[in-house]
Amino acid sequence: MKILVALKRVVDHNVRIRVKEDGSGVETENVRHSMNPFCKHAVEAAVQIKEQNKAKEIIAISIGPIEAKDVLLNALAMGCDRAILLKTEKEQKIEPLAVAKLLKIIVQQEKPDLVFLGKQAIDDDANQTGQMLAGLLDWPQGTFSSKIELEENRVNVTREVDFGRAKISMPIPAVITADLRLNVPRKTALPMIIKAKKKPINIMEAKDFNVDLQNRLIVERISEPPKREGGKILNNVQELANIINELEAEK
Repeated sequence: MKILVALKRVVDHNVRIRVKEDGSGVETENVRHSMNPFCKHAVEAAVQIKEQNKAKEIIAISIGPIEAKDVLLNALAMGCDRAILLKTEKEQKIEPLAVAKLLKIIVQQEKPDLVFLGKQAIDDDANQTGQMLAGLLDWPQGTFSSKIELEENRVNVTREVDFGRAKISMPIPAVITADLRLNVPRKTALPMIIKAKKKPINIMEAKDFNVDLQNRLIVERISEPPKREGGKILNNVQELANIINELEAEK
């Protein structure tokens, strides 16, 4: 079995997001980036399957600027065998449909049995690429997965849904998107990273794949949420009761 894992480079989740002065976006220059958290769970799921001797090769792929090699190196350190980078210009934004079309081409070339993705990216929270890829490939999909079980030529997925959990069974090949409850991603130590540097990363230009990369979504303005007002310390319970009564009277 061969597994392809798609991952995204995003602003690190520990970084405080700052909006640009002109409101056109968020600051990404001189800001720490890392692998999208949901993508880490996708990588971990693939590596665990390989450790169970149910997969022979794991390929990590990312679409973005040359700096995205860092997140691919992290995936290789976690246990992926090789990586592919579809390089774009540094400021170029690639929307989910274009990402899905590029991934479809790679899937057709590599012919994996399973494709793993994070269920969404924390920068745009689009939650679209996995579903679009499955539609373009005409493959079954298991989204928001919190548990994966492999059988002969089938994969059973437990999904996190609004009413709780739903179990589905799909034939292979299939597309699976990872939720946070799927696993606990392993941390990469320095020896693992040094070893990963010996693994191949194939860099290709995204523009050479004849996919329309033009953006169709227009961001009119991005602004920070209003600042919360400071709290007030009350002297006794009666003061709190009076405030509550006043608020009720205003309704």
